Amino acid sequence: MASVLYFVSDLHFGGDGDLRHCDFTDEFIAFLRGLAEKGEDAELIIAGDTFGFWETTTVKGTAKLDKIIADHQAIFDQLRRTGETVAITLMVGNHDYDLACDPGFAPKLAAYNIRLDTAISLSRPVAGRTVWIEHGQQSDAFNASPDYGNLYALPVGYFITETVVAGASRLSTFGRGNWLKDIRSVATEQIPDWILSNYFYREMSWVIRAVATVFLLLLAFTLLALAGEGLRVAGIINDNFVINNPLFRSLGFVGNILHVIIVFNMVILFFMLVVAVPGVVVLHDLKSTLRRFQITGSEVSSAAVHSNQAYVERARTVFAEHPDVAVYLFGHTHDAFLEREPDGRVIANLGTWLKILHRVPVRFGYLPGVYYPTFRLNYFRIHGEDGQVVVSYVEAPKTPASELTWQQKLVIIGKKPPPPKPIAARTVVETRAP
Repeated sequence: MASVLYFVSDLHFGGDGDLRHCDFTDEFIAFLRGLAEKGEDAELIIAGDTFGFWETTTVKGTAKLDKIIADHQAIFDQLRRTGETVAITLMVGNHDYDLACDPGFAPKLAAYNIRLDTAISLSRPVAGRTVWIEHGQQSDAFNASPDYGNLYALPVGYFITETVVAGASRLSTFGRGNWLKDIRSVATEQIPDWILSNYFYREMSWVIRAVATVFLLLLAFTLLALAGEGLRVAGIINDNFVINNPLFRSLGFVGNILHVIIVFNMVILFFMLVVAVPGVVVLHDLKSTLRRFQITGSEVSSAAVHSNQAYVERARTVFAEHPDVAVYLFGHTHDAFLEREPDGRVIANLGTWLKILHRVPVRFGYLPGVYYPTFRLNYFRIHGEDGQVVVSYVEAPKTPASELTWQQKLVIIGKKPPPPKPIAARTVVETRAP
């Protein structure tokens, strides 16, 4: 066994349309080249979802891998060179589940010095303890195969990915901006909101967007004005001081324009509220239907919405059943973190090299949120040192290209997503088992 272990996960090479493009080709090649140059007795474990087989719909079987290799030849050439001195082990994730079902993939990967291991869990000894590695899909009800190794035992996540994600990528070039290609960079439960955001800021007619922007910016004030008008009509107050206020009168012509805009907004809002009454009834019935099908609501497991709790519970089960395990690693959720249990053992998520889109609320008004692009390219390194297990964490900085429209930049001016959960550069685990 190697004395030094390196881990990455969720590279997601491949897919239809623009999903074939890799944003981090240079960075990943540099990482692989660096491993080869270290001269260590090392193993690199890629913990699943290396390939976007679910997103590749134009070819079938092992031809999917051939297509992906052709689209990312520079990366695979470097994998072959690095694999001459560093052992490279590839695990199976849900997006490349085909790897566990067809033995024809193994020799194709071996040609690039990549050893395919289709076991659902792997373990490696380090300093007298054990490192446990899983992709994590079996803890996710929407993406777990009910009969692992059976090509036709596909979870709900497969059909969503093949239809929605691959389909969106094929259609992405028809938009005013090529934003649909980033659909796999946003959490599944946020996709409807993300589509609404991009429709508003990119696809909507500029005339409609201009009117809607004014309406949404002044929505809170309009609600107050509409409430005031209702009180005036009911005879509770003598005048609607929200719209007939001294400030508007003092502004002269500008005040008159603002007064007209508010009154116009009130009319629009009134009819929206009238329409909303039957709309609420229909929405309630729709939500009830979705809950029956376990697509939304309280019946959906926390794993299905990418909460980490299901994976933490899985790690604790492994710890209880295998007292020698010091570190539990997984991927799948794209949310890199490292937590230390009370007994000192470590649970860590390996994150992703994909672009990650974070929702940022706007500065003012009720405009749709903006999805801000970020990267968190990273790897974990584990080795034994002075009788202890040392977990190191390294990030490769990468700034995404500017993708936001001027309006998106304006409405979130000065705002960015909160920083990701910090991960210590070095974490030491005692070798004494609990």
